[in-house]
Amino acid sequence: EERVDELLDLVGLKDKKYSYPSQLSGGQKQRVGIARALANRPNLILCDEATSALDPETTVSILKLLKKINRELGVTIVLITHQMEVIKEICDSVIVMEEGIIKEAGDVINIFSRPKEPITKRFLSSIFNTEKINNYLENILVKQNEKIIKLSYVGNDTEEAYISRVSREYNIDASILFGNIEIIKETPIGNLVIKLGGYEKNIIDSIEYLNKNQIYVEVLKNGRKII
Repeated sequence: EERVDELLDLVGLKDKKYSYPSQLSGGQKQRVGIARALANRPNLILCDEATSALDPETTVSILKLLKKINRELGVTIVLITHQMEVIKEICDSVIVMEEGIIKEAGDVINIFSRPKEPITKRFLSSIFNTEKINNYLENILVKQNEKIIKLSYVGNDTEEAYISRVSREYNIDASILFGNIEIIKETPIGNLVIKLGGYEKNIIDSIEYLNKNQIYVEVLKNGRKII
């Protein structure tokens, strides 16, 4: 009885102690499942698509609860999901699998900022608007003395004025076509798509400069394709 009260309080259902399942919402039923999983004080709990059938607001509340459990009880949580927003919000590390094979694994920030495998890039396309960028770039004209590049940068690098510095020091024109910043585990991850114009050598030197400053530079194929 004492453990039941303790867990109901933890998951925010103390006032629902005597309610029947039919009287609970989907989010409340999920909280009951989490409380039941914690009953025997496990070191690890497995959440298989824990938020797939929930509305966005309920999803946020369940993720907050899982983070609270991880932080306060020290329980490791293995979360299976196809929702990249969920991984972005709660996970420390991630494994990307396809047909039972591990394709990519590592720290969430590293995987999100430097995805290597096509499946990972597809999963992340919704967060970084990859498809919209591709469609937009299809209509951009690229002259012979121009290149379109994608820049990816992490943490404090998002605050540096690299584009204006490159434009001044290497005498090139830099036009920002698209940019966004996502916050992953309280760390900003930035992406910029820019068009560089000028002498070929100056453009190449500017790309080398950016690479040396821990900014990942990808020259887009035909000036138009990201993935």
